[in-house]
Amino acid sequence: MTPAELSRTVLRAVRRAVDEGVLRAPVPERAVVERPRPGGRGDYATNVALKLAGPADRPAREVAEILRALLIGYETISDVEVTGPGFLNFTLAQDAHASVVRTVLTQGHAYGHGGALAGDVVRVGRGPLADAVARLAHAQGATVVRTETGEPGSLPSALVARLGRDAAVWSLLWPTATASPDDLLVQRETNPLFRVRYAHARTRALVRNAGTLGFEGGEGEVRGEEKREGEGDRLGRVLVDYPGVLEAAARHRAPDRLARHLDMAAEAFFRFHDTHPVLPPGDEKPSVAHRSRLALAEATGTVLAGGLSLLGISAPEHL
Repeated sequence: MTPAELSRTVLRAVRRAVDEGVLRAPVPERAVVERPRPGGRGDYATNVALKLAGPADRPAREVAEILRALLIGYETISDVEVTGPGFLNFTLAQDAHASVVRTVLTQGHAYGHGGALAGDVVRVGRGPLADAVARLAHAQGATVVRTETGEPGSLPSALVARLGRDAAVWSLLWPTATASPDDLLVQRETNPLFRVRYAHARTRALVRNAGTLGFEGGEGEVRGEEKREGEGDRLGRVLVDYPGVLEAAARHRAPDRLARHLDMAAEAFFRFHDTHPVLPPGDEKPSVAHRSRLALAEATGTVLAGGLSLLGISAPEHL
């Protein structure tokens, strides 16, 4: 379950409470779902009860308890707890964590796209930053209108000649990623652009090598426990958070948020890869765990490639 899916689930609970007459308040257009703040619990939290308390003329914790009773029965939610002045904290079921891999593998590069900005008109100029904002806004359902103001229409030729197009674009989208743009020429994992693209290439290599060994991942092989342990859990959370990052990057016209998240995904993938072998050693036959790990790796590669595409940067399968 992604934050967007959980947000829709929360809104359905609010709508049900209003329809049944146990809560008198307008149903909000969206419910913000995010990671719990310090002191919070579970996987996600929302402050929707605090937002509804005023219109409902009831204490926030009372509103939260009403919603909790409606949310606790969902199969993808193992626990709902009311904390603080009225926050709802969610602990997801193991299958809910596993479902994100199935969702990514099914939706491909469209994973994380949605209608958060449907009805909005986003005006952008020209240049790589404007192009990235336009792609992000369009992926969230906005209407994009080009203007002749803003950045120049192309990358500085000297920068492209020195760095290459992809590195030049990255340096403009996330200028603080390295101490100097020339650091993007270094082909090792201290270079965030190389780290992201190498992680993608490694996931593709794992899929190819698994095919040579005669096995593949796939939706039916994904196990929740594989992502609830150590680095697998960390990587699963990064994939779950991806749609929310896309929405925030589009809403705030900030492609660097996506670049930072892709870097985080690459780092989480390498940690997972180092502690959870995806391919079986020697003549050992692939187990269910290997198939599950392969599915997670393939989903990670899909997210990395989709994110790079939105930024206007290529995702080669070989590095």
